[in-house]
Amino acid sequence: MLKLSDTFLEGRRLETMVENQTSYTLKNAAMHVFETHEQADKVLLKFDQPVLASMIEGKKVMHLRDYESFDFLPGESLVLPANETMCIDFPEAKSKNPTRCLAMAISEEKIRNVLQFMNESMTKDDEKEWSLMDYNFHFVNDQGIFQILQRLLFLFSENHPSKDFFVDNMLRELIIRMLQTNERKIYTSSQIAINSNNRLSYVIRYIRENLHEPLNVEDLSKKAYMSPSHFHRVFKNELGISPIEFINNERIKLATGLLQDPGLNIKDVYMQCGFESRSYFNRVFKNRQQLSPGEYQSKIKTIQY
Repeated sequence: MLKLSDTFLEGRRLETMVENQTSYTLKNAAMHVFETHEQADKVLLKFDQPVLASMIEGKKVMHLRDYESFDFLPGESLVLPANETMCIDFPEAKSKNPTRCLAMAISEEKIRNVLQFMNESMTKDDEKEWSLMDYNFHFVNDQGIFQILQRLLFLFSENHPSKDFFVDNMLRELIIRMLQTNERKIYTSSQIAINSNNRLSYVIRYIRENLHEPLNVEDLSKKAYMSPSHFHRVFKNELGISPIEFINNERIKLATGLLQDPGLNIKDVYMQCGFESRSYFNRVFKNRQQLSPGEYQSKIKTIQY
């Protein structure tokens, strides 16, 4: 997971117990690190620029307008538009185990400049132009994004006369990687923003809250009051993937975050994610991440230490 340096932790001042903020502002971006030291509900937060939020430690429950609430965990990021109000719960924050989150506000001019660069230099396979990413895009950091965020944490807090230049170069790479990640996503947040009264919405919420439990189409279809075949067809029409693919995607997203915790071994991870065997977990993980869980964990440890 992302780590705050000892220098950062010693240099900041805690003035509030909920969403205490340490900020660094440069030409094209501002970095904010938020720390919460006690449980809280319905904390509101908004930025006047597009923002990449990335969890460092702990857990948040995010409530975004017109979207199902979801857990926000270490190893995950969220891209938000300017002036989007977030409503946040902190169910686990404690003074000895604070919740910490990085928020990187990036100027719209910088994003437009990178888009122009990509359209001039990086032609897409379908020959369409690159465009702004889907906002409210929730994803698991890949290794490239993880390394950039860790580097930016260092650069923003470093006292160096050229840090504006260093950060600007890292921001360009970060934006490119985010746009490419957005392009590859299997299903979009907008597809999952099903009306809260919809039966599928209930099933999606149930899946996310019970990933550690056995999940199958027959039981899920009963919760949606549909036959298994009708449930499978409706689910795939709405989200573009089958229920089992969705379950595995959510489990791998959870596993990717858990593998960044050096205190957990692979057996702990696959059991917490609801996989019945290590061999199946390995196969599904490698299919989506192009690395085995062990290889992924080793690379993360190398980066962290």
